[in-house]
Amino acid sequence: MTSNHPGTSGALATPGALDTYLSSFAEPVGYLNFGSYGPPSRDVVETIGRLASAASTGVPSAGLHAEDERALAAVSRLTGVDRAGVALAGSTSLGLMQVAFGLPRGEVVVSEAEFPSNLYAWWRSEEAGLTTVRPLPPVPGQPLAPVTPERVADAVGPYTVAVAVSAVDFRTGTVADLAGLREAAGDRLLVVDGIQGFGVVDTDWSLADALVVGGQKWLRAGWGTGFVALSPRALDRLRPVLGGWTGVEGPSRYDGVPHGPLPGAQRFSVTNGSPFASGALATALEQLEQVGVDVVASRVADTAGDLVARLDAAGVPVLSPVERERRAGIVVAGVPAGDAAAVGARLDAAGVTATVHGDDRVRLSVHATTTPAALDAALTVLGGRA
Repeated sequence: MTSNHPGTSGALATPGALDTYLSSFAEPVGYLNFGSYGPPSRDVVETIGRLASAASTGVPSAGLHAEDERALAAVSRLTGVDRAGVALAGSTSLGLMQVAFGLPRGEVVVSEAEFPSNLYAWWRSEEAGLTTVRPLPPVPGQPLAPVTPERVADAVGPYTVAVAVSAVDFRTGTVADLAGLREAAGDRLLVVDGIQGFGVVDTDWSLADALVVGGQKWLRAGWGTGFVALSPRALDRLRPVLGGWTGVEGPSRYDGVPHGPLPGAQRFSVTNGSPFASGALATALEQLEQVGVDVVASRVADTAGDLVARLDAAGVPVLSPVERERRAGIVVAGVPAGDAAAVGARLDAAGVTATVHGDDRVRLSVHATTTPAALDAALTVLGGRA
């Protein structure tokens, strides 16, 4: 796979970089649950330990917080968004809240099938009287229909100020057509929840006006890590309604009066974050850069394709997209209605970690580190041999 997207080409990769990357992880062989949580690498764990040890000796906090800039620089390189347009966020939910409360008044188009973090932000903003939620009209008989440019184009209206969507659907693994959605949104802000795709989908993330990503899943940076990347259009329109004292000019002038917001995305900062989280995110992103997003994405796509083919050969329904360009690392296996919990328990007993969704499906999610042995273990159960 070849990429022309900023920060994704693997230009920093060296011979053996993939082997070095893979050897840095130590999750169990049967771990197929990256859509929920991606176990961090040894490098990330060592970074956290190093910073915690330094903190325990009382080193100046300014030195610890230098990790913030290291993380922000890596975010800028990998997103293709100017450094002034990126800010750290402790989670996808917190980043989306900042965007939701900063929007100009108007409607936000969003599918009711989105993950709750991409719903509560808009609902809470609506409760505060700031925005109005405009649900994407459902497709009759298809409650999990993907968010398409055509559906969005039909839904937006003269009062729509933003369209919110996930880059990869958490239930079905469907990859959104960001280029098409960008066109359908027009001059409105395109807000993208990228947590299920960033790092394993090689795409042009700068199509989003607001890209919000938590680092605990596919980036494998651990909880409390994440970022927001904003386009010039978003920076022009979003207000730092939830911004705090670290998002203003002269934060250490304790004069009891409000100060003007900082330029760029830093205006959305609420307070000093954890240097341990910043260091973890920086390390995870730099590891990804060294091997190349395109390399990781291709390996994930190959493994997901192998899993799809093996499920199909075993007669197991695949409820997620099978075409390479329409899927990321999530593969959904269908099971008889009412059996999902029992199948999940058998997978667990076989050493396979997965997610049960509803009563008729099991979500499996693979990463670059997933081996054929993991697929063997899953197929032993899903193929009816256990």
